[in-house]
Amino acid sequence: MEKQHMVEEIKLSESWRLFKIMGEFVDGVEALYNLGPAVSIFGSARMTEDNPYYEKAVKLAGMLAQNGFAVITGGGGGIMEAANRGAAGVNGNSVGLNIKLPKEQKPNEYANIQVEFKYFFVRKVMFVKYANAYIIMPGGFGTLDELFEAVTLIQTDRITPLPVILFGKDYWAGLVDWIKSRLIEDRMISPEDMDIIHVTESPEEILQIVRKASGG
Repeated sequence: MEKQHMVEEIKLSESWRLFKIMGEFVDGVEALYNLGPAVSIFGSARMTEDNPYYEKAVKLAGMLAQNGFAVITGGGGGIMEAANRGAAGVNGNSVGLNIKLPKEQKPNEYANIQVEFKYFFVRKVMFVKYANAYIIMPGGFGTLDELFEAVTLIQTDRITPLPVILFGKDYWAGLVDWIKSRLIEDRMISPEDMDIIHVTESPEEILQIVRKASGG
């Protein structure tokens, strides 16, 4: 009987978790459904203001916001803070999708639309659902996770194709070369899969790519 009682408690706990997950989806959709054209910008939470990429993120996000695009980030520090700062600085929609973590992740003050998540996968759906493009700035494991998940979803036709833009030619050169020399040469992916990825450090080129993807 005691074992059966424990099993029932576990089942009840799992059921309540499902309601919490559904609640996070509802909160995300309600906060973002009227957002309009948007881009999701990813990058290191550890990047400080004195890093050149921080300032580049501020300028890029500001330019995108001035051209009518909301800027969505993970809501934390570093590149996320810089992008939210750039968008908010020109009175654009600056969105922070914050995740509850024991370390690193604290909401930045520049997101004028903030949604907090407990579950990574719910948060990831929001990034994809409302973005016309992904901009991947220098970052670590989390940034790489967002990059490869987006590429995989596009490659497998699970989402509407959207441009995935790697910002910083020098930073991403080694990864791109490895993909070409290993994955393509070993036929792990098709050469045309590389068409999903754009590599640039020109804000003007990024704006052109985003506009084209948005039908503008």
